[in-house]
This record gives sequence, structure tokens and C-alpha cells, in this order.
Amino acid sequence: MSHNVGKLQQDVTILAAMAAEMGVYLDSDVLFWPMAALSSPRLTLGGYLMRQHRLLALKGLLSAEEQMQVAEAVTVFNMAVSERVVRLEKRAHQEIDARLRQWRAYLDDLQKDYHLNVSSYATAVEARVMLAALTDYLQQPPYQLDTAVLPRIDQIDAYLRVRWEPGVFVWDEQWQPAYPAEAYWWLYGRPKGAAVS
Repeated sequence: MSHNVGKLQQDVTILAAMAAEMGVYLDSDVLFWPMAALSSPRLTLGGYLMRQHRLLALKGLLSAEEQMQVAEAVTVFNMAVSERVVRLEKRAHQEIDARLRQWRAYLDDLQKDYHLNVSSYATAVEARVMLAALTDYLQQPPYQLDTAVLPRIDQIDAYLRVRWEPGVFVWDEQWQPAYPAEAYWWLYGRPKGAAVS
């Protein structure tokens, strides 16, 4: 359990660092921003939104101090993006395109060499989680999600569904309440081997 709590604490630190640099990030032309405070991960909207979703859903597992840090990070993020609606929307769509390519490339690699690539599914599926976070965010006012995005995601999901083996949650079990199976089915199991094209 302490390992999982440590991961949540790490998320709090990363979220705060990402929020602090969000304004500068959105003003730049860099999609994967190297953060001054941390060596990894790189700052992206998807990375921030994924962690924000997880931490808000699991705030009962955080200390009072950590909950305050998360609330402060969310406030800093909201202030940064409130002045940059157009830039955020543009950057989010750029990242959606990149994450779609990344996710599809992983699934293609899995198709080519299942045994070599299946062990990295729990890491690779992070791209799909970020896609969910980005599309959910862009469907809230004042943003507009490009109408072509959801059909592209649905197409990849359909490709995966026919090759899907339902099973256990692929991430730390403590994160599971943040990701209900109905909405995040691709976190509950793994792709089948020897798929037929």
C-alpha cells in the first residue's frame, strides 16, 4: 500500500510542477515540454489532465496537505488556461493527434510481435487514458472538440475490442476507483495474442 500511496504522492508533485509551468508551456510551440522542476515526465495537457482526474477521484487517499497541494495546482492550472482558451484547444488537438498515432503504433507493434510487446501494455495504455482525459476536457465549454476525433478513437477501440481479453485492472489497484470499467474497459484486461487480421 505504501508503494501505491507513494505513486499518488508522486502524482501530486508532478501535477503541481505541471500546473506551475502550464502558462509558459501553452505560450510555447513545444508539444512535449521539458519541465524545469522535474527530469520526467514531460509536460503535456494530457499528462496533466490524466493526473488531475486521478487525484481528484482519489482525494480521500491523500493527506490534508496533499489535498491542498492538488487544489492549489488546479487553481493555478485554471488561471493559466482561462487566458489561453484558443491556445489550449489548439495544443490539445495537437496532442490528440500525437497520442492517436502513438496508441495505434503500439497496437500495430503488438499485432506484429505480440510476445515482444504485450508486457508493455500497462505503460502503453497511458496514451489511451490521456486521449480520454483530453477529449473529456475539450467537450466542456468554452472548448470545442473536433468532430473527427471521436470517430478516430472509436475506430481504434473497435480494432482493440475484437482482440480483447477482459481481466484484471492493469494499473495499481489503488487507482482503480478513478477508472470505472464501463468507461475505461481497456484498463481491465489485455489484448489477445495471435489476433486474426
